[in-house]
Amino acid sequence: MSEQFYVGVDLGGTAIKVGLVNAAGELLQTFEGPTEVAQGTEAVINNIEKYVRHIVETSPYEWDQIAGVGAGVAGFTNIKEGIIVLAPNIGFKEVPIRSILEERLGKMIKIDNDANVAALGEVWSGAGKGLEHCVCYTLGTGVGGGIIVGGKIVQGFSGLAGELGHMAVIPDLEAIQCGCGKMGCLETVSSATGIIRMANDAVERGDRTSLSLLEHAITAKDVFDAAKAGDEVSERIVSRAAFYIGKSMASIAVTLNPERFIIGGGVSKAGDYLFDQIRDTFMKLTPEPVTRGVSIVAAELGNDAGMIGAAGLFLHS
Repeated sequence: MSEQFYVGVDLGGTAIKVGLVNAAGELLQTFEGPTEVAQGTEAVINNIEKYVRHIVETSPYEWDQIAGVGAGVAGFTNIKEGIIVLAPNIGFKEVPIRSILEERLGKMIKIDNDANVAALGEVWSGAGKGLEHCVCYTLGTGVGGGIIVGGKIVQGFSGLAGELGHMAVIPDLEAIQCGCGKMGCLETVSSATGIIRMANDAVERGDRTSLSLLEHAITAKDVFDAAKAGDEVSERIVSRAAFYIGKSMASIAVTLNPERFIIGGGVSKAGDYLFDQIRDTFMKLTPEPVTRGVSIVAAELGNDAGMIGAAGLFLHS
């Protein structure tokens, strides 16, 4: 029997990234094309089909060697039925993507949430390679997450497990409303959006900070740079963001006992300045026996995690 390969699709609002992956989780070839959301649902589906066929046709492999196509989507998915329930960034609502693509491509199709497949990618061939129990955070505009237990994604009964950004970890007196409508979510302080909000609030209050001297809109990177340079206001903002990530990890640790926490996304680029504070909080708030052997590390695969993890849905889900 000839070697089998898998195609992983990272379906984003601006671009569709497609990767050809082997059974060992190695990304062999990639292709990226525009999503063209403005052209409507049919155009986006046409592009998925076109890009999947293109990457195989331009590879050294045959179409018959493709064992399946997996897709990661930023939005709410009905994994069992293969339906994208709501994905605002690509304009999809109640789209039976699995059945449509299976008919068009003649291949098995699997879908999952983008954070879940990114987590699976990291555990399959990234920062969690060789481990079976990991929890992944994605710190970007929001806070996403994925939970891997026994080498497989934990999806929950309706596919919504791993929404780490919506853990209510902020005390009531400090809590603000999250985009989900609830109060005190981790995302409100530990995402790039939350960090920027806290920085703008400080400037508007008249706090003494170098951030008030910036001539452009404050970014999360600005806050980290200022903190590293000794700006006290920025130091407090970063410490608050790190504290609540560490606090959320403490709760997860006594619930799931993962071996490794993996942190990706743009905010994670702050490096050890952020990670050391997260580790410190985690160690202080978690019972010592539960912390043994547990590590908190940066993600390794970057933008490739979604493609690799989507392909891995056929072997690890």
